[in-house]
Amino acid sequence: MPRENIGDISAKSFAELLSGPVLHIFVGPEGRQWSLHQNLLVHHARFFDESFTVNGEHKRITDGRLELRDEDPGAFELLVKWLYQGKIDDVSWMPKDVKWDYAFKCQKLYLLCETIGLQELKNQAIDQFRRGCHEAGLVPGPEEMKPIYEKTRPSSPFRKLVSKIAARQIMDPDSQKDASSYRDCFAVSPDFAVDVVNAIKAGTGGSLFDDPTEGNSCRYHEHEDGETCHKTVKFKDTS
Repeated sequence: MPRENIGDISAKSFAELLSGPVLHIFVGPEGRQWSLHQNLLVHHARFFDESFTVNGEHKRITDGRLELRDEDPGAFELLVKWLYQGKIDDVSWMPKDVKWDYAFKCQKLYLLCETIGLQELKNQAIDQFRRGCHEAGLVPGPEEMKPIYEKTRPSSPFRKLVSKIAARQIMDPDSQKDASSYRDCFAVSPDFAVDVVNAIKAGTGGSLFDDPTEGNSCRYHEHEDGETCHKTVKFKDTS
């Protein structure tokens, strides 16, 4: 069951969440530090409970410290706002030149929420990501797509989203991208290749290609140039 939005709870309940010890959280390779109310953190996600395990393992909470060195500090900023206010900023109110940066930050927020287990915030993050891409007129490239397949489960909606973006880029006659543009993504995850091909099939309405076993045989021959067999004419020596 989803919890009540933090902005809607009573003053008494909110004050109780802001009582008690704080948890010192160190985020990113440089270890940017936040000191946050542990009662509030546990209210949102059991991930922050010292007794809770992930995949059978206790997390790195020791002496009131939690290490999240693989996560992005910019994404964690958005998480902190949501933890205390129950919302994140709306990209639609931002200048166009920062919309893509915010969208990409929301992608990283989604991955952070995947780690912590915050479904409601994941939904807000992917909504802002889609809106930011649309309003900026930009989409993620292969390098931005790879972390999605590296850090999410196979059924993740974000995988579905980026595979459809890649499929559309490949099929767009005005785009300079083709399948080779995503070679690194295919290498990272065979699932990405499968999802993109299935997205292309769905997007084209299942149109059937011409039968490759019929028609011009030269298309499947090795030639010096083009798709035509050039026969060499030998002239009889009459000298």
